[in-house]
Amino acid sequence: MLNSLLGHPRQEPVRQLDAIQSRLNEVVLGKAGIVRLSLACLLARGHLLIEDHPGVGKTTLAQALARVLGLAFNRVQFTSDMLPADVIGVSVYDASRQAFEFHPGPVFRQVVLADEINRASPKAQSALLEAMEERQVSVDGNTRDLPDPFFVIATQNPHEQSGTFPLPESQLDRFMMTVSIGYPSRESEQALLVGGDRSRMLAALEPVVDADGVLALQALVETVHASDALTDYVLDLLEASRSASWLDNGLSPRAGLAVIRSARAHALLDGRDSVLPEDVQAVAPAVIGHRLAHNLAAADREQVARRLLESVPLR
Repeated sequence: MLNSLLGHPRQEPVRQLDAIQSRLNEVVLGKAGIVRLSLACLLARGHLLIEDHPGVGKTTLAQALARVLGLAFNRVQFTSDMLPADVIGVSVYDASRQAFEFHPGPVFRQVVLADEINRASPKAQSALLEAMEERQVSVDGNTRDLPDPFFVIATQNPHEQSGTFPLPESQLDRFMMTVSIGYPSRESEQALLVGGDRSRMLAALEPVVDADGVLALQALVETVHASDALTDYVLDLLEASRSASWLDNGLSPRAGLAVIRSARAHALLDGRDSVLPEDVQAVAPAVIGHRLAHNLAAADREQVARRLLESVPLR
């Protein structure tokens, strides 16, 4: 993995990324691909949406990411009666000072797990999604910046479950990636059953970097080279999505930017300083699936994305 960067200034960051992935895979068993996509999403300064059934490790993945990266973590359980103030905070009048004092909400953390986001009303959903887009919140006419780095992992139940408010396309588009963890393999589940308690393992995780280190890695992603030929390949994907008769919606320019940024992060995780078509193909299902077929199940969205990839030849 490090061959292309031996003797290069990037060697140490790539070693850090190898150590981060190694520690995450010790806790999130048998899901190296999902771990890599989640980390690429964070490094690309995006946000992640996980659609899956309860108990497959969504919370464990979020907590493990926060601990290994040395970031402050908050989990927010979304419910049908949640209000926007429950997410972003509220100003409370202090009689002794005769002034309003702002009490920050749970969104003021570097990693925020928005659990079961589609159980909240659209109004509460939009409060979080605005914070994700602007990386700031406005309360009582005052604008307050959110921490940097700022990474949201939202989970949602499958659409067929009752009591949910599906995210509309415009809000889904705020997530750089959507993934589904899925059930573990038999071997991984056996290791899980006979292994140590996940909570204790999470508590024992030592950070590899801190917030400044994460910001440095995110800045390094921007320096990964994407050639003109690679950009043309992504443009071909965008144009194919807009002209395909079997697709209802084409990909937006924002989707193209998300593909490029994610592919850069994926290349860095592989220890390379330039993007290959294989990086695009690795991240594309997670980046474009929910933008092409938001009303389908996760597995079906991936099939749609892969069909589009297969329809576009490499130049």
